[in-house]
Amino acid sequence: MNKCFTLHHEDESQILGYNVCGGCLLLRICPSSLGVHLSILMCVSLCSFRTFPCAAVEVKNEPILGFNEGSPERAELQKALDDLKGKTEEIPCVVGDEHVWTKDIRYQLSPFNHSHKLAKFCYAGKELLNKAILASVAARREWDLKPIQDRAQVLFKAADIISGPKRAEILAKTMIGQGKTVVQAEIDAAAELIDFFRFNAKHAVELESQQPLDSDGSTNTMLYRGLEGFIAAVAPFNFTAIGGNLAGTPALMGNVVLWKPSDTAMSASYAVYNVLRDSGLPPNIIQFVPADGPVFGDTITSSEHLAGINFTGSVPTFKRLWKQVAQNLDVYKNFPRVAGECGGKNFHFVHKSADVQSVVTGTIRSAFEYGGQKCSACSRMYVPDSLWPQIKQGLLDIHKQLKVGDVSVQQTLASRTVSSSFARIKKWLDHAKSSPKLNIIAGGHCNDKKGYFVEPTIIESTDPQEAIMAEEIFGPVLSVYVYPENDYLEVLHLIDNTSPYALTGAVFALDKNVVNEAAKALRNAAGNYYVNDKSTGSIVAQQPFGGARASGTNDKPGGPHYVLRWTSPQVVKATHVPLREWKYPYMG
Repeated sequence: MNKCFTLHHEDESQILGYNVCGGCLLLRICPSSLGVHLSILMCVSLCSFRTFPCAAVEVKNEPILGFNEGSPERAELQKALDDLKGKTEEIPCVVGDEHVWTKDIRYQLSPFNHSHKLAKFCYAGKELLNKAILASVAARREWDLKPIQDRAQVLFKAADIISGPKRAEILAKTMIGQGKTVVQAEIDAAAELIDFFRFNAKHAVELESQQPLDSDGSTNTMLYRGLEGFIAAVAPFNFTAIGGNLAGTPALMGNVVLWKPSDTAMSASYAVYNVLRDSGLPPNIIQFVPADGPVFGDTITSSEHLAGINFTGSVPTFKRLWKQVAQNLDVYKNFPRVAGECGGKNFHFVHKSADVQSVVTGTIRSAFEYGGQKCSACSRMYVPDSLWPQIKQGLLDIHKQLKVGDVSVQQTLASRTVSSSFARIKKWLDHAKSSPKLNIIAGGHCNDKKGYFVEPTIIESTDPQEAIMAEEIFGPVLSVYVYPENDYLEVLHLIDNTSPYALTGAVFALDKNVVNEAAKALRNAAGNYYVNDKSTGSIVAQQPFGGARASGTNDKPGGPHYVLRWTSPQVVKATHVPLREWKYPYMG
């Protein structure tokens, strides 16, 4: 039976259609409260009420602004940068609506100018963290019961605010606090963060349309609940967008979150947190709690209420947290979800058929933008001996033009490294200078007198198994191995087995047979795999990001499946025809 009805509604322009089927009234509306086009399917039956979307939310990637001289966005950004000069922002811990200061005071220093204390903040201790946990858990049920459309609206609104009035402020704090150039900050703290919020909200709303089959006499409904307990979001220093996503997406799905921002991304992270609150996020849904890493890890993993960890950072830290979760399994009410992204030793493989200019420019950008402090940055390259003279000269020609310095200087390609990375990178440079297997052909210098500056460095290795070809450096250091051009199949095997990581990788070849061979050989070597393109630059909804092996759990933030990771689905069967007989037909 399938009939159409004419019904009255306060705003008939919002009603898209009706039909009745199987005793249920299906009402399609487009609510004006949402800032995006969305149609909702409301199902009213004799014994159940279901609401879920039946049409796609229209979302597009945020345009990346150019900041050309004379443009309005450049003028707004310059004003925001000027406003930060010489100022120290005070950032408390935030539990609910309470701003808390502890005695453990810390400072975020501008990495290219140690004398500028950008932010004063404090660490939450064990007692305050436990208070935040209990406050979160107490607020979870009411938040989880809110319709997904209401929760999604928080992220849609936050994206609009970051796209508009708060764009310059968050960009400036990312630039001054994390040492990003204007284009790197724009890609991260504006475009990617906005895309995370909008696309994840879209995916969350559309997820509810994925419903099981009904049968005669019964209706089946999938409810996408948040996890029972709290999520710990542990954010890295290098991407403002990652911090917002680690905390924001679980909250979107009905969870409560303890957000531990990075010490060296504090100012921009706090700005994002305030945008979420200004967008309607209730208190106690996301607690903003800077903390010492081990104290935070010990506290969350010992709580019976831990429901999940959403992590981006180093392999040792992630392994430590995972081991603590395993050791405390008997403490928890549920098995916690553990999701992590831990970096990589990303490769560029070059075949003799490659376009040399594409290799050179792509490698320069991938290896040296943002000082190589991207999880996806190219750190090792394999080049055939027949092309190496051209590629080497091309790299050296551009290297001479690279400027490293203050992010406010327009010609700067890369600024500085963070303080915690500087010493490690310096050790690798010292190793390269002393090893007979390594030859520094460009760069190799570093200085921390005013800021943590590391010169973009290119190193040629005669040994493909040398440690510098296998271990993560997370700085502007590119290691190159030159191979006999006809041995490319052996090199592909070498790439797959040299490093424990499997995050990103790129193959440069115009020979289609080689492209196909490489795809098979490197099938498990990278979670994000590029053909004739650099290993960096993934875009939300276009290239969902993540890798396996030591690189993490490959949950692909930026894709439609990521939101499902933070739900605990419940299936509800509603039977409309009472069961009258206990015997089966075969029983006679």
